[in-house]
Amino acid sequence: MLRHTYEGQDCNLARTLEVIGERWTLLIIRSALLGTTRFDRFLDTLDIARNVLSARLSRLVDHGIMERVPYQDKPVRYEYGLTPTGRDLTRAVLALMQWGDRHLPQELGPPRRADHIGCDGVIEVQLRCSRCGRTVHDEEVAVRSIR
Repeated sequence: MLRHTYEGQDCNLARTLEVIGERWTLLIIRSALLGTTRFDRFLDTLDIARNVLSARLSRLVDHGIMERVPYQDKPVRYEYGLTPTGRDLTRAVLALMQWGDRHLPQELGPPRRADHIGCDGVIEVQLRCSRCGRTVHDEEVAVRSIR
């Protein structure tokens, strides 16, 4: 996790990376998108240290990306679900997965993909212009400072 190394920078990406830029955090979010909700299941599927998982889940809860809901009283156990803010990361996670599929391919192909629940079509992350509504290609994008 980055330790506030962006003092003096006015950068939306740096601010975002402070919350979700650590690799375990993105993998926890990916696992939640796959349906994982319980601490022990995160441990099993991610092969992550218990203390690291606990810290990352707490941070995601603190930032409103996940919510912690008790499902058992004795002992108290919690499920962790994505909030609407957390589900809003779906596009970012899929974009990273698709980038990896294109530029870091595996011999057996991608291990997972995103399907449209309505028709089973494969979901593709695309860029679209908010003004004209047209699909935009990477080379048509200019990232500019606006202040």
